[in-house]
Amino acid sequence: MAEIFFVDTTPFVSNYFIDPKDHVYDWKGISPRLHYINNLLLRITAKWKIVVGHHTIKSAGHHGNTHELAIHLLPILQAYHVDLYINGHDHCLQHISTTDRGDVNNRWNPQEMKFYYDGQGFMSVEITETDVDIKFYDVFGNAIYKWITSKLISSAM
Repeated sequence: MAEIFFVDTTPFVSNYFIDPKDHVYDWKGISPRLHYINNLLLRITAKWKIVVGHHTIKSAGHHGNTHELAIHLLPILQAYHVDLYINGHDHCLQHISTTDRGDVNNRWNPQEMKFYYDGQGFMSVEITETDVDIKFYDVFGNAIYKWITSKLISSAM
């Protein structure tokens, strides 16, 4: 019914890949970077396709957009019809709905922002065959935003 892939987004961020500064990374098996993620997503066969990564693709939060993910990862997610990309990194709650790369140099496109909460909290995801129900909560457990997306059930002949 659903497949969830947890992707290490660090190899896509050039600063980590080219000039790691304070960190040492083992990039064996990662290069070329696009081949790394493309191989993972080829295996997705479930109705609901969800990818989880650390870095944002687009964000109105402190770190803003991750240029390299918008250029390299977003088109792959779109090509494989991934339903959701869930990430952390910015320490806020937000729902951004995007259909293209847009202007990756801007922090975010206001038309894509569906919800933003500049505070701590958490989210829940409930998946059924036809729906994904997402809820954001503040630190006290109060539901502050809800979003549902649906897919039609195709009948096999």
